[in-house]
Amino acid sequence: MNNETNRLIPDLRFPEFVNEGEWEDTTLDAVATILKGKGISKSDIAQNGSLPCIRYGELYTHYSETIRAIKSYTNLKGEDLVLSQANDVIIPASGETQIDIATASCVLENGIALGSDLNIIRTKVDGVFLSYYLNNAKKKDIAQLAQGISVVHLYPNQLKTLALNIPKPHEQQKIASCLSSLDEVIAAHSQKLEALKEYKKGLMQNLFPQEGETVPKKRFSEFLKDGSWVEKNVGKFIRISSGKGFKASEYSNKGVRLLQIENVSYGKIIWNGNTVYLPENYVNDHPDLLLKKGDLVLALNRPVTNNELKIARLKEDDEPSILYQRVGKIELLSVSLDKEFIFQVCRAFIKNFVLRKSIGSDQPFISLKELYAQKVAIPALPEQQKIASCLSLVDDLITAEVEKIWQLKLHKRGLMQGLFPKVIE
Repeated sequence: MNNETNRLIPDLRFPEFVNEGEWEDTTLDAVATILKGKGISKSDIAQNGSLPCIRYGELYTHYSETIRAIKSYTNLKGEDLVLSQANDVIIPASGETQIDIATASCVLENGIALGSDLNIIRTKVDGVFLSYYLNNAKKKDIAQLAQGISVVHLYPNQLKTLALNIPKPHEQQKIASCLSSLDEVIAAHSQKLEALKEYKKGLMQNLFPQEGETVPKKRFSEFLKDGSWVEKNVGKFIRISSGKGFKASEYSNKGVRLLQIENVSYGKIIWNGNTVYLPENYVNDHPDLLLKKGDLVLALNRPVTNNELKIARLKEDDEPSILYQRVGKIELLSVSLDKEFIFQVCRAFIKNFVLRKSIGSDQPFISLKELYAQKVAIPALPEQQKIASCLSLVDDLITAEVEKIWQLKLHKRGLMQGLFPKVIE
């Protein structure tokens, strides 16, 4: 088999199509008409609007390869706009980077208003198949067509030249059905994840006293007669010690990993229920800065990202790591404190404090002196342990769901790499 044949046949193929030969070598211009959307600014979006609409920015933030439930509505007149035909594939006409602009979605319904800065691919090719194909096998090719530096643009005349390999309609539909079914499973797990997060949020609001109060709304039955929680200054029950900086000459490819500030949210640690991975940054051993499993760490600089406080607990299977500058280790000052309970306190009370009080705009940081002066209500150790056990169980469910979604997305990526032909350079 020559290279050209390899280029037009995918690595993975459903059994019924194995003998159907190569995919057709064509261009987007030959199989589609490319239009531009019209109008619909941000100010045109109305909460009670009558006409469903799609704006280009939503392709980056809200939609995937298929668009089923419409996010936005407007009261603009449909006759003044460009309305979708079911099976249209839309791609942004402008964006921040070349690779991001190569983002395709298939509109499954008629009559959706399509805003300006949208390229509309109107085709007889299965639109769901085409959107997956463009988002995977053709993403780099589309990116190379885009022009611009600070703002990248993608025009219909450029898209028309895009080379495609297209199978017969029934194979298009089979691939589209397979990938969209997998996306439905991912969406179901994502909804379950959001429900678990909302459930956890409700638990936190009920199991901890509200600001200015010393008794929670809900209490486990064995603690109903235990009275008020005791208010303590934060500085009376925890101490936060920061790491140190290292010179470039101290880095190596072996030794002990550095826990840097970005790793507090991106390291292989539990962070708000997410499991993620550390980069390969090492220094020689520093026993005074060595972190171990179960340690609680907090970002002291840039502590707020997307309204989330960067606080983490090192997992049981984490490698030891070294505390770097601008990262704090949370140490308990009393044996009558449960570490898991304090972790949950930090994620509840201290998070709200940081969101209100972090100083600076470019690199906001926490004033430890002001943090230590804040008062937090704390129950007796048995109630701490009961609350911690309850919340940890939900955290475990959240973490398992995050891991399941990650594995499903990896599976989807592998499927797309196999189901579409590879271009042989």
